[in-house]
Amino acid sequence: MTVLDNRALNRATLARQLLLERAGLPVVDAVAHLCGLQAQEPQEPFIGLWSRLTAFDPAVLSDLLTRRSVVRTHLMRRTVHLVTADDVLAWRARHDAMLRQRVIGVYRDELKGVDLEELAADARELMSDGEPRTAAEIVRALAGRWPGPGPRPLGEMVVAGLVPMAQAPPRGLWRTKGGVRNVALSSWLGRPVDPPASDAADPVGRTLVRRYLAAYGPAATADLRAWSGLAGLPGAVAAVRGELVRFRDERGRELLDLPDAPRPDPDTPAPVRFLPAFDNAILGYQDRGRIIDDAHRGLSVAGERVVLVDGRVAATWAVTEDVVTVDPLRTFSRADRAAVADQGRELAVFLSDGGSDRVRVAASPR
Repeated sequence: MTVLDNRALNRATLARQLLLERAGLPVVDAVAHLCGLQAQEPQEPFIGLWSRLTAFDPAVLSDLLTRRSVVRTHLMRRTVHLVTADDVLAWRARHDAMLRQRVIGVYRDELKGVDLEELAADARELMSDGEPRTAAEIVRALAGRWPGPGPRPLGEMVVAGLVPMAQAPPRGLWRTKGGVRNVALSSWLGRPVDPPASDAADPVGRTLVRRYLAAYGPAATADLRAWSGLAGLPGAVAAVRGELVRFRDERGRELLDLPDAPRPDPDTPAPVRFLPAFDNAILGYQDRGRIIDDAHRGLSVAGERVVLVDGRVAATWAVTEDVVTVDPLRTFSRADRAAVADQGRELAVFLSDGGSDRVRVAASPR
């Protein structure tokens, strides 16, 4: 089997993640291609798409949210993702058991003895009117019958585990603040969630495997599991294995991929890219060595925004008073510093709606 080193995997990841070249895709198609964007921080998906698309207009994404073509919802790893309406309806039932188990894993003692099917039925009845509600409002309405778990476990189980929900705008709109108001997904989209498949070969799982590899491959099954939160999808992987090509990484792990997916030459130049907090280009893998050094791995789960230089995490960035500030994690060459500053100015213009092009790159690694 061909061995792909970290640089080869890096260039493949950048190509699949639309970070090697900005793509001219419609916004909704980009969201679909990426299998959604992690979105617990409401403004971050706008930065992620700006870094990936040519002439990205944030108003287009806001419009897709208000028109209900994309939604904010708990899905992969029980984190809030921005996904297309078609994908969440098709994928949600496949994630149900994982979502419940992840809430139970946090609140096992508090939820002990709770009949989750009865609680789900009560919650679905409450949300059947299609009215958006905060988690606190949901808890107040249900607590009379379900006082045992306490407000937080009850709210999280209903909102993230039992009833498929969307987070209604203005939450997630560009440059708009709004608290989380939950609305039943089927009411919000006017279509029911697809029922669980009875096919033991797991057709939804097979779709997830193919879609993941298109956006993240080549990858190991452990990477697929880390991205989705699902238990590796072994039946689905087995069902599509004959369609796939296989490689090994430098650690000896088997990597799977779609045969015709891009795997650029490892020497392909990679432009500077500014990534948002919790970007799935980093979080979408169990082994993140293809894009971030082990010494800096904690940055990706701490919510730090990072800068890619030559395809790898090389700095963190923040915005203070419309100035993009960059803190290198290693010493930059003069050319790298100039490229970071140029891209930082473009980002400052984007984030300030044209009001600022100021960037400050620190002189040395922090």
